[in-house]
Amino acid sequence: MGTVRRELGALRAAINHAFKNGRLTRTVAVELPERPPARERWLTRQEAAKLLRAARTPQARLYLPLFILIGIYTGRRKEAILSLRWPQVDLKAKLINFEIEGRQRTNKKRGVVRIPDRLMPHLIRARHRGSDLGYVLHDHGKRIGDIKKGFTAACRRAGLEGVIPHTLRHTCATWLMKAGVPIWEAAQFLSMSEETLTRTYAKHHPEFTQAAADAIGRRPGKVRHGV
Repeated sequence: MGTVRRELGALRAAINHAFKNGRLTRTVAVELPERPPARERWLTRQEAAKLLRAARTPQARLYLPLFILIGIYTGRRKEAILSLRWPQVDLKAKLINFEIEGRQRTNKKRGVVRIPDRLMPHLIRARHRGSDLGYVLHDHGKRIGDIKKGFTAACRRAGLEGVIPHTLRHTCATWLMKAGVPIWEAAQFLSMSEETLTRTYAKHHPEFTQAAADAIGRRPGKVRHGV
């Protein structure tokens, strides 16, 4: 359903663009299906530890655990992580720039993120194994084409169901909310709109609707007349 909605959205945008530029004499209505419900699956810290242990196999021990760690601690999507090169990582300034120069802008922003302390030592070790211009995640210098097969196998070994690479982004957002990080700051960290973050993850925030819950139980103050 999500793919159909995106394709119809692209079609509607193309029709509107053509009409705006005089290539069509009238627009054509394109109805979009309802937005599918957001995925709720995220990892607890215990589950994340299980997944990391399961990912440390002889075949993938140098890149799959690092992929998981970057996914959890930066909340970036799979493609942004797999395409990351070392010139985009500033270990001194503790910043990662996931944007790629010349990349066509889409709604899926990548942004710049500060490197969390728990991720830093893993990146430092990986940097010693990498080349100046190479990919952060690589297999003997070659870019990892896709992580799905190895990731799925690691989830199976860890006994985790309903977990896909994008679950790592959900996990990062959920952990930020549970830690009480302000919505605007978490949204900036994730390169996500505040509206999306609020709609999908705000319920995990310790202050979620707390003010309303407190207010509904209070007696209204007495109204003073003639003031």
